[in-house]
Amino acid sequence: MEELLIKIENELKLRNYSRKTIKSYLACLAEYFRFVKVVGKNPDVAKIKQFLLAKQDAGQSSQTTNVHLHAIKYFYQEITKSTVAIEIKFAKTASKLPVVLSRLEIQSILDNISNEKHYLMIALAYAGGLRVSEITNLKIKDINLDELTIHLKGAKGNKDRITIFPEKLKNDFSKLIGGKNSNDFAFGSERGGKLTERTAQKVFENALKNAKIQKDATFHSLRHSFATHLLENGTDVRYVQELLGHANIRTTQIYTKVTNPMLKNIKSPLC
Repeated sequence: MEELLIKIENELKLRNYSRKTIKSYLACLAEYFRFVKVVGKNPDVAKIKQFLLAKQDAGQSSQTTNVHLHAIKYFYQEITKSTVAIEIKFAKTASKLPVVLSRLEIQSILDNISNEKHYLMIALAYAGGLRVSEITNLKIKDINLDELTIHLKGAKGNKDRITIFPEKLKNDFSKLIGGKNSNDFAFGSERGGKLTERTAQKVFENALKNAKIQKDATFHSLRHSFATHLLENGTDVRYVQELLGHANIRTTQIYTKVTNPMLKNIKSPLC
């Protein structure tokens, strides 16, 4: 099984899958292989269904089940080159609205960060709609302070995109990167190299707690808030889509449900 997993890993790397996807697929397939015990060229659809049902019975989410099915389909279609179709539909996933922080809550979070580098990191993640992986991988050379743009390279789906840099942070950011090499990480670790994603998340969590905000917000809520506030400002949803790097505009349109002004103007019948 170890040799097979190495072969799958190499194939995923050659196809330029992200590190996270590779790790996820390998974990899913290792679990699946242990379940079926004997791995053949062609899929046993009945056994795959048993495997997925066992995951559901164990209380795992539909998203988790779908990732396992994606990995299994990839294995048989791309590794063993099986022509046997896996006629299993992906599980329906819950439609949840994103957790969005108000402008006052964003300001309160920033007010509760005393470390200058951490302040700029959280502020920029919100101001540019960056994911936690994008902020930790960001290099000084990726930021154009003259044009107030950020060039995100190899982001989710291995796609590049351009987003905005706030003029408000220009002077403070210039001081932060003063004397550093353009190839250095913008928010590097004090020990050298890049900051870990967990460290960035912890900075946000501590500030959220200190700000006494009760919402179930995560670092990613900064990106949700960025999109929602742009729409509230009247920015066209297509431009927001481009700034976020969404392939499908339907992904971006979820924020219109959060910021619908017509809905907010309706008064409750309870007087």
